[in-house]
Amino acid sequence: MSHRKRPPSRPSWPIAVLLLACCASLPAGAVEGPPGPFGETLTIDEKGITLKFPDDAATLRIGGRLQLDFGTGRVQQRGFGTVFDTPIAVRRSWIESYLTLGKELELAFQYDFAEPNRPINDAVVAYKGFQNVIVAIGNMKEPFSLDQLISDNNTLFTERSLADAFAPARNFGFAIGTHGERWTAVTSVFGGNINNAAIGDQGVASTTRLTYAPYLSQDGNDVLHVGVAGSYRSLPNDGSALTLSSRSEAFLFARQFVNTGAIRDAASIGRIGLEAAWQAGPFRLQAEYILTEIGRSGGAPSLSFQGGYIQAGLLLNGKGRRYAIAPKYATEYAVFGGVEVEEAQRVSRGGTGVFELGLRYSAIDLEDRAIRGGIEQDFTAGVNWYPDRNIRFVFDYVRSHTSPSPASLNFNRRTIDADAFIGRAQLYW
Repeated sequence: MSHRKRPPSRPSWPIAVLLLACCASLPAGAVEGPPGPFGETLTIDEKGITLKFPDDAATLRIGGRLQLDFGTGRVQQRGFGTVFDTPIAVRRSWIESYLTLGKELELAFQYDFAEPNRPINDAVVAYKGFQNVIVAIGNMKEPFSLDQLISDNNTLFTERSLADAFAPARNFGFAIGTHGERWTAVTSVFGGNINNAAIGDQGVASTTRLTYAPYLSQDGNDVLHVGVAGSYRSLPNDGSALTLSSRSEAFLFARQFVNTGAIRDAASIGRIGLEAAWQAGPFRLQAEYILTEIGRSGGAPSLSFQGGYIQAGLLLNGKGRRYAIAPKYATEYAVFGGVEVEEAQRVSRGGTGVFELGLRYSAIDLEDRAIRGGIEQDFTAGVNWYPDRNIRFVFDYVRSHTSPSPASLNFNRRTIDADAFIGRAQLYW
């Protein structure tokens, strides 16, 4: 069993560029066709393609996202080898569909053409017939880590922090969540990922997350958020290995900096996560700490690893990201949404778009007892530009300082210093 960031996929990126150009040239306003034989209407706008039937009997929305990364990197020490296998790659190329039946049933399906190993992301059926309660079954995110639960469309930087190596992300399971005006609670049971042949052979996890907002403004732009999450997964006793690893916070990096190597006697993996965020209008401060413990078979002592981050974001000419207590489906409770571009700010309307600055420090420690997986610290500074609705350009500088894993790098140096400049062209609808 392995928890790690995947290497860059390299499908035909010229096609991605063509799609980005074509989609960006769509009309800014909504295009609505005449009613169909059953009174249904078809609309094409910034939310994608929407087919809606009368009396809210059914609504089908088809959307997607396209993220094209480009950049360059440098490692100061000689002999390190290749830094980037390629200077450009498709990070994500999704098609998404959401079907609402009445007001009680939600179905979601997301497919990533840029991911050869795990193309299916969310594949969820959710029931919302109980007041302030969502019951969901399917492949979805386990309720753990604010950073992970925020959509990759809305992350402050191109990549999540180093501590994301500990987040369980998506698996197949059952979850039930509820919320009040300022609090949320969601608990769940998960097996393995739906893309793997044997979901039941990857162990069983129980994951729970609780959040509370001591202060929350009516418009959701000002909030103080705190949360705690816990997860425990029993691992199969079949000799399969558990691996924890991470590379610098840039998708294009060809090699991992820290890596535990194969832990073949892992019997369980437990996680505790603490999270906090404060947003006052255009400024947000956010931090997390995750402690991970690996239980081992045969009476061997457990292993403890840890990671965390603190980041700040500032919108120079925009409103704050709206804080949403309840999700439309699944487990993404109490998260921040995306940046809103006002009508007058849109480049297509003669504006200059919205600009956002970001700073982050993150660290991960994969060393304990005989496991010398390495310690890494990253500093990231970024600028986001939202020229129009559904379009974003990201420019990040990442400085990494690492005491690497000898097993993963086979590099005869005590430390590694690396610099990366990463850009992203992103389209989402």
